[in-house]
Amino acid sequence: MLRGLNDLILPMNKPVKSIAFITPYPLGQVASQRFRFEQYFTILKKNGYQLTFFPFLNAGSISILHSPGNRLDKSLMLLSGIWRRLKMLFALGRVDYLFIHREIVPVGPPVFEWLISHLFKKKMIYDFDDAIWTTDRIKEPWFNKIVKWRRKVSKICKWSYKVSCGNDFLGDYARQFNKNVVINPTTIDTEFSHNPKLIKKDSSKDIIIGWTGSQSTLRYLNEIEVQLQEIERKYNYVKTLVIANQKPRIDLKRMEYISWEKSNEIVDLSKIDIGIMPLPNDEWTKGKCGFKALQYMAMEIPCIASNVGVNSEIIDHGETGFLATENNDWTELLNKLINDQNLRIQMGRKGRERVVEAYSVVSNTAKFLSLFE
Repeated sequence: MLRGLNDLILPMNKPVKSIAFITPYPLGQVASQRFRFEQYFTILKKNGYQLTFFPFLNAGSISILHSPGNRLDKSLMLLSGIWRRLKMLFALGRVDYLFIHREIVPVGPPVFEWLISHLFKKKMIYDFDDAIWTTDRIKEPWFNKIVKWRRKVSKICKWSYKVSCGNDFLGDYARQFNKNVVINPTTIDTEFSHNPKLIKKDSSKDIIIGWTGSQSTLRYLNEIEVQLQEIERKYNYVKTLVIANQKPRIDLKRMEYISWEKSNEIVDLSKIDIGIMPLPNDEWTKGKCGFKALQYMAMEIPCIASNVGVNSEIIDHGETGFLATENNDWTELLNKLINDQNLRIQMGRKGRERVVEAYSVVSNTAKFLSLFE
C-alpha cells in the first residue's frame, strides 16, 4: 500500500548533499516546474538535502515574455537572465548536484552546461518534459532556429550525469547520447492538491465539458471544434469550460472562459464533468507527458484524450478513460459520457486509482530521489 506524503522519508546514511535547481522560471509560476520537481522539495529536505534555486527570469519578466512586441524589454530581460547565470557560476562551489530543467539559457549554444560539466566537474541531472530538440512551429523563421540552437539538447544529454525524461519517447531520444536515463513522469499530488475529497462539487443540471492549459496549447482545442459544435447543437444542457491564461478563439455559443489562477486551480477543475485533451499526432505532441489527462483523472473526472504518445500508457481505453484516434471518435465518446452518469462516476474513480498508483508524488518519490544517487 502506498504511504502518505508525510511519511516519504527514505533511509539516508550519507552525508548531507546539496542540490541546485536551475530553472527557466521563478518557483511556483509554471506547471512544468511545479509538477515535475517543485512538489518534491519538502520530501528532499526531509531526506537531508540542502536546496538552492537559480531561475533565469524574475517574477516580473513572465508577463513581458508572453506579451506581443516589447522587443527592447525582452532583450533587456534576456541580458538580465544571462547576467544572473554568470553570477550563479560563483555560487556552485559546494553544490553536489545540478538539476537543470530544459536548459540553462533559452538561446544560443550550451556554454554554461559545458563549463559546469567540463570545467567545474559537477554532476548535472538534465530534465525535460517536451520534445525540445524540435518545435511545433511549422513555419518558424530561420533566424529563430539559429537563436534557439535546439541541437544543444543532444550535447547536454551527453554531458549529464543522468537524464530525467517525462516519458519513453523522450527517453528513447536521450538514450542515443546517455545511458543513464530515468523515466521520471510528471506527477500529481493526489493528497493535498488534486483530491476531490477536499472540494465540495457544485450541483448543476448542466454537464460541463472542460479543458485546461496555457496559451501555447489553446490551438489544440480547434482540432475538435466541429465535434464540440455538434454536441452543443444536440444537447442544450451541455456547456464547454476553458480554463487558461488566454481566451480561446473557438466558435462555441455556450462556452465559459475562466482565467487560470493558481489559488483557484482545484476549485475550477472541480466544475468539469468531462475532461478533454485533443492533440494532433506529430513529433512534438508525442513528447507530451499527458498532464491534462492526469489532472482530470486525479480529480475523478472522466477523460477523453487523443490517442497520441504517452496518453495510451496513462489511459486504459474504456476503463480509466477514453482514447480518441479519429475526429469522429470525439462525438461518439462524448455522447457516451453525456448520456451515462454511472459511466462518468465509475470511469472517474478508476482514473483516479490509476493516477494514485502510477503517476502520483507518493508512487514516484523513490524514483525521483534515485536521480541524486
